[in-house]
Amino acid sequence: MRLIKSHGLGNDYLVLDSGEALTAATVRWLCDRHRGVGGDGVLEPIPSETADYGLRIWNPDGSLAEKSGNGLRIFARWLVDHRGAPSRHRVEVAAGVVTNEVHADGEVSVEMGPPSFASADVPCLQSWRDSPVDLGPHRLRLTVVGMGNPHCVAFFAEDTDLDALPWTTWGPALETHPNFPNRSNVQFAAVRARDRVDCRIWERGAGPTLASGSSACAVAAAAQLLGRADPALWVEMPGGRLRVTAGPGGLLLRGPVQEVAMVNCRPPSA
Repeated sequence: MRLIKSHGLGNDYLVLDSGEALTAATVRWLCDRHRGVGGDGVLEPIPSETADYGLRIWNPDGSLAEKSGNGLRIFARWLVDHRGAPSRHRVEVAAGVVTNEVHADGEVSVEMGPPSFASADVPCLQSWRDSPVDLGPHRLRLTVVGMGNPHCVAFFAEDTDLDALPWTTWGPALETHPNFPNRSNVQFAAVRARDRVDCRIWERGAGPTLASGSSACAVAAAAQLLGRADPALWVEMPGGRLRVTAGPGGLLLRGPVQEVAMVNCRPPSA
């Protein structure tokens, strides 16, 4: 198979440029950074009857994701650069149809749709909104957000050093918390100013990641819900920052994409 490897602020995906349909075992091998190609996920083009293009998003553990802001931006650049797609196009993912636009400067925007805080949409058993939740000896204040995929945001004081927190221990505990039947992405955030939020990300099925588009949207939506942020803001992550703007149709995500390599490989038999 042939793969195109790209990243959005260090969050790297492998696009299946040619080859047979993927299996969970093949995805796990591809994403292994020591025995495979290495990546935070795999993007598999599939047919769509409702949009211009279809996309199946694989997590590195072989599970499927409903949506990915970084993955959609990477897929949009691949469509334009390698398949001659128009700069503005519609892509169907498991969570529905989204519109992407590749700009002249190479950045990509994704219309991520409106966030939801309803338990059925996240999904979760309890709709936490700045709710105190005990995690071992620690009490965190958590807000759940549905962006077509599940998110759980923990906010801390604006001067908090996020890297001093045991967030890589909290992350897996919250990802698999009983409140989330499909597990959850988890963000640990501090509002630095009304137009700037800093966060660390534990990604469902992947673990700590340098950046995440849907996570950036979830953090922005939660901060806006709680009255702590403006409609347009920067979400800063270890890999860089993404712009999230709230509008009548939902959240617009914009950020860079960088192609890294074209890789030919022969996965072991599943």
